[in-house]
Amino acid sequence: MHEDSNDEGRPVEPGVSGGGADQEFLSLERELTVFLRRARASQGEMAREVHPDLESAAYGLLVRLDECGRQRATELAAYIGVGKATMSRQLRALEDLGLVAREPDPADGRAWLVHLTEEGRGRVGRVREARRARYVRQLAHWDPREVAELARLLNQLNRGMEK
Repeated sequence: MHEDSNDEGRPVEPGVSGGGADQEFLSLERELTVFLRRARASQGEMAREVHPDLESAAYGLLVRLDECGRQRATELAAYIGVGKATMSRQLRALEDLGLVAREPDPADGRAWLVHLTEEGRGRVGRVREARRARYVRQLAHWDPREVAELARLLNQLNRGMEK
């Protein structure tokens, strides 16, 4: 049995079956489980496209730096939700691959700012563009308003989980 279907192999509709008021949350859990499993697999593929030796978990760091520019390691660790030691190890690996570099923070001489190198920016940009093209192909049959609504709801979910 697939985790996204009922005993007959049909998708389970939210609110259907004898689960009571919590059924929509069970449906949400099931759909998020499937979505996250696929997202983890996709993240691993994208990481390997950036560099064959790139850890899957580090791809999110590269995307964050691509979107936000220079950041302190502590800011990155807080955003990703890992400790300083883990962040330090990941950044060292990214530096060794030539994808990021560090520079002293002009606002605080004791701190460092991390940024993408030109090589890192180019590689991440190519992978992100390919990913967007896949989304366009996969969701071509959707109304653009539905895509926008999905993005809005996912943003709302992510903001709610930060609290």
